[in-house]
Order: sequence, then C-alpha cells, then structure tokens
Amino acid sequence: MIFERDNWQEIFATIRKNKLRTFLTMLGVFWGIFMLVIMLGSGNGLRNGILKEFAGTATNSFFVWAQQTTKAYKGMRPNRSFNYTVADAEALKQLPELAVVSSLNQLGGHEEASNVIRGLKTASCQIKASYPNISEITEIKISKGRFVNDLDIKEKRKVCVIGPRVVELLFKKDENVIGEYIRVNGVYFRIVGLTYITAGGNEGRDQAQQIYIPFSTFQNAFNYGDVVGWFAIKSRDGIPAEVSEAKVMAILKERHKIAPDDMKAIGHWNMAVEYNKLSGLFTGIEILVWIVGIGTLLAGVIGISNIMLIVVKERTKEIGVKRALGAVPAQIIGQIVLEAVFLTSISGYFGLVIGIGLLEGLNAMIGESGEMFTNPTVDLKVALKALSVLILSGALAGLIPASKAVAIKPVEALRTE
Repeated sequence: MIFERDNWQEIFATIRKNKLRTFLTMLGVFWGIFMLVIMLGSGNGLRNGILKEFAGTATNSFFVWAQQTTKAYKGMRPNRSFNYTVADAEALKQLPELAVVSSLNQLGGHEEASNVIRGLKTASCQIKASYPNISEITEIKISKGRFVNDLDIKEKRKVCVIGPRVVELLFKKDENVIGEYIRVNGVYFRIVGLTYITAGGNEGRDQAQQIYIPFSTFQNAFNYGDVVGWFAIKSRDGIPAEVSEAKVMAILKERHKIAPDDMKAIGHWNMAVEYNKLSGLFTGIEILVWIVGIGTLLAGVIGISNIMLIVVKERTKEIGVKRALGAVPAQIIGQIVLEAVFLTSISGYFGLVIGIGLLEGLNAMIGESGEMFTNPTVDLKVALKALSVLILSGALAGLIPASKAVAIKPVEALRTE
C-alpha cells in the first residue's frame, strides 16, 4: 500500500488540485508542533537559568547562621546577640544524620569584601575561612595548584586559594601565580591554588572574587578566637535535609539558651527545600506546556480529519469505481489513512525542524551569558516522541473519513454527480 505508485499519484494529484486548502490544513499541524517545541525549549531555558544558581552545591545541604533572639528564655533577655563556636561544630558532628559539618567565616561578615594588596595593585575580594571538607558541599574546582588541606589547618599555614577575578585584578596576563604572595590586613598569604567558576549568575561572580584560607589560620591571623560565622552542613544519603536541619537547630538552641519557639534567632537556608520548590514549579510549567501544546496539535489533527472528510465526499464517485472494480475495504482505508499520515508527517516534520532550529539559533546568541534564561533546547528524544504521537494521531484522524469511504455503496457512488 505505502509503496504503490498509484496511491502516491492520487495523493499528489489531490494536493495539486487544492493547494491552498492543503497548505492551510498543514499549517495547523505545523503551528501546533512548532509551538510545542518553542514552549518546551523556553521552559527548559527558564529552568536552566534559574537552577544554574544552585549549580555546584549539594542538593541535600543546608546552612545555618546566628541572628538575634526575639524571646526571653531561662533568664536570658530577648534581642540578644550570640555567636557559634568551634565547640558547637564538634557537638553537631556527633549527630548521626549529618555527613559533613563545615565551619566557615568571612572577614568583615557575610558577603562583605576586603581589600587585598599585591605590590601597587589592590582588589576588593571576599576572604573566606574554610576547612577542606567544604568542597563536599560546595563544588570547588581547581584549575592550577591545590585547595586547602588538613595539614594547612593543623599547622595554621598562611596559604590561600584564589578565584580567577582576583588573578585578573592583581596579576599580569600569563604571569605565574602559584607561589606568589598577597597581603590582607597586613598579613601575607602564599597562593597555592587557583579556582575556576562552577556556578552562574551572582553565585558565579562571587566565586570569581573569593579567596579561601585555612580556618585555623584565619582565626589566629585576624583574632577571631573560636568564633564560627556559619555552618555548611550536608545530610547523609537517604535522610531528608529538613530532618537534619531541625535536629541541628534544636541542638544549637539548647546550647545557646534560645527558646524552642524562637523562629528568628537562627538563620537558615535549606538547599533541598528550595531546590524541590523550584523543581516542582517547573514540572508544573512543563505539564501545562504539554497540555497547551497537545491541545494545539489536536486542533491541527482535527483539521486534517475534516479535510479528509471533504476529500472523501469529493471523490465519492472515484471510490465507487474502485469498489466496483474489486477494491477491498482495506485498500480504500489504507489510501485515506496514508494521505492523512502524509500530510501530518510532512507538516509536523517542518514544524519540528524549524522550531529546533530557532531554539538552537537563540541558544547560540545567548550562550552561557544568560542569567535567567540559559540553553533553551529540547531533548531530541522528546521531540521525536512528540512527532511519533503526531503521526499516530494523523493515522487516527484518517480512520473516520476512511470508514465513511468504505461505507459508501458502489452503486450509490456511481450515481453521484
């Protein structure tokens, strides 16, 4: 049936005879799959742009920091400031639900910048005190040299690991950086490693200007004693980060005499909760896109079905002649279905190709520079599945007019003018 020359001659003869009608019919299907591809790609671009902010951080991690108490408790006044300590870190490490507990500090406070000097050049950078295990929570990739290690912590070495923007601001192009010294608040640190950016957006810009030094060195060099600015914590596999977070906050409240119902004394940000919220939002958007897209496709397919009904009516006499000459119902059905599938496949294919081509062009223009919109592409497997469903729908669309064609009696068809 598919490879019979006569069938294809009839199909192309019908198309040539009704060019405008055929074009408008195919346009509906073309537009349906084109819009589906564009909407899916746009949704993916938005998803990638937003979730890029989470790149490089373990999704089962969370962060806690000290704020002010808001309630009196055990003789302690409200609006009281407090600090975490190294002893708090040791207490948290005893919790079996936690895989990693990493203490952190930043010179001047969270998100504050400090002047870093090398020779006559000065740069404004974030000076972070960390342990080696921070790399298990936040991805830190080294382009040259190494990261802070346990021996640096033990011996309180004055070493540092710097970001690419720091190199740009303090060094000449192609200048050897490893082994050179920078000065922070009068203290010299030897560079042992260079990082490169792993996240996008604001997080990526922060990474570029960060300088990591050993936690013990930081405490000693800048007189921070045993104060810890905040904790980065990773929950064990199989244990929800929300569960671990609740236990951490309970212990910290108990150790610092904070009322259990004081919800503002401890600041916290749960990566897992925020990531799941956004993932759920984008899943909902994707479902909505599929609903709208499939609805548009169905409108196009119904249009083809209606046109095929008109074609059957126009070719009633021809069908009658075929039946009179011995054509079996399967041949008539196959002819009508083949024409419907052909129209659907061709228009769907062009819609798919043009839609993907437009997204690829947009992606090439945006590149990795987009913050809220990145890599607006569609998985080829998803696109091919959509096209397969479309072709199947075209076959189903042809069955109704085909069954109507078979129902025509040869004698009545031959009488039709």
